[in-house]
Amino acid sequence: MLTRKQFELLRFIQERLRETGVPPSFDEMKDALDLRSKSGIHRLIMALEERGFIRRLPNRARALEVIKMPEGIGGPQAPRGRFSPSVVQGGLGKAKPAAPAPEEDTRSMVAIPVMGRIAAGTPISAIQSRSHNVSMPADMLGGGEHYALEVRGDSMVEAGILDGDTVVIRRQDTANTGDIVVALIDDEEATLKRLRKRGSSIALEAANPAYETRVLGPDRVKIQGRLVNLFRRY
Repeated sequence: MLTRKQFELLRFIQERLRETGVPPSFDEMKDALDLRSKSGIHRLIMALEERGFIRRLPNRARALEVIKMPEGIGGPQAPRGRFSPSVVQGGLGKAKPAAPAPEEDTRSMVAIPVMGRIAAGTPISAIQSRSHNVSMPADMLGGGEHYALEVRGDSMVEAGILDGDTVVIRRQDTANTGDIVVALIDDEEATLKRLRKRGSSIALEAANPAYETRVLGPDRVKIQGRLVNLFRRY
């Protein structure tokens, strides 16, 4: 999973390394992505490192190495996995993001219904009725029916999912170990967690050490969908 900002930062680092052989500074990355603070860059770098796209070299200042790029994008190819959504390519140049390519203006857009909030923390009430829509390029979604939820809580921060993000979910009632899913517990509480299958039990795993993993019987958990993408406002 890469958000648009994560992809743009990865592409900027790759282009700067290709051009100069030296990784960009935090200030250069902040300016390139038009962020207000370097803390946002730090979170993006941690997310990219956790997903195996970059590596920070020890005992060297500003030492970043691009290990791979998302599948279908220039550079080393990412291995095919269960969760690799398409990402809108950010037109990053040397210092500032370039204007969107003209062809992006004509891309087919899909309206995705936002169905309330989802807890990334303590579970909250089940999915609500539609509140509004968000638009997303059709080629970022693939097949199936999709809906969106607003994230509340910080239990998935180490998976790059922050409080206030809007997650895009493909509606399905099954998932594989390692997928990030919307899980309905006891037909009452909904939560966003990573799914782990442990024998006959299901573990709902947080991506934040402050939260415990919940292990439940399969009769108590219903999968409502799988995470395929997210939006973030800076």
